[in-house]
Amino acid sequence: MNMLGGKVAIVTGAGRGIGRDIALAMAAEGARIIVNDLGTGLQGDGEDAAPAQQVVEEIRAAGGEAAASTLSVSNWDSAHAIIETAVSTFGGIDVLVSNAGIVRDRIFHNMSQDDWRAVIDVHLNGSFYMSRAAAPYFKAQGNGRFIFMTSASGLIGNFGQANYAAAKLALAGLSKSLALDMVRYGVTSNAICPFAWSRMIGSIPVETPEEQVRVEKIKRMETKKIAPLAVYLASHAAQEVSGQIFGIRANEVFLFSQNRPLRSVHRAEGWTPRSIAEHAIPALKGHFYPLDRSADIFNWDPI
Repeated sequence: MNMLGGKVAIVTGAGRGIGRDIALAMAAEGARIIVNDLGTGLQGDGEDAAPAQQVVEEIRAAGGEAAASTLSVSNWDSAHAIIETAVSTFGGIDVLVSNAGIVRDRIFHNMSQDDWRAVIDVHLNGSFYMSRAAAPYFKAQGNGRFIFMTSASGLIGNFGQANYAAAKLALAGLSKSLALDMVRYGVTSNAICPFAWSRMIGSIPVETPEEQVRVEKIKRMETKKIAPLAVYLASHAAQEVSGQIFGIRANEVFLFSQNRPLRSVHRAEGWTPRSIAEHAIPALKGHFYPLDRSADIFNWDPI
């Protein structure tokens, strides 16, 4: 039996890359799909209805059901309209994959207010608007699946991506909050950290031989490898899986840690700035995290 038979799923940013592969995979498992994509450039410029419509046609050609939406997730009213499109077209909404995103990479001291706002609006605000619009339906029917896309740039770190990293780390927090708030209604929420060569990753500047080697490794990680996990998390089989952060890197599946205390120190008489400097910090320093980038942590070839 199809894992998503009878389900209605919205996949944002589904015109290309990871979102397209997720939409196709969910349709192949029986879901009816709203393919949402504004069709912008990488930095959020322009609009093009063709990418979303092309994916719809692919799904229909394979015998599935799909409809296109070219509204922006970064606007409260249009986000609600995207949800209403699913309800009016297919009779409901069961799965929301918040995948839409743009990049405006800048070293921090050169990042403009517009660079910051544009990325936050699509990734974080857009995911909130879409989730908020879907939540009443999920609550009323006693079931639903939120799937967010986070990033190693936020979970671990990267150069020149303060806006993107902040949004992606915030999405991990949003996912966990939804998992906690909606568990009583049978709704789950999880985040996926994808490692794959996509249009967005292809925008990374390559300035050294070491960076070129790293990029060549990333090119070996296909976007279609992300889709099976998304399909699973959308299915009934994942009913007991919520509040987690998963990673996919080629054929590797990871479960990410979440922030917890590592070590504590105690002083009965309380702390002063001087005693913190002399005692607390030396005791804690062995557990400090270095200034790692994601490439420092995931430093082996994709399997």
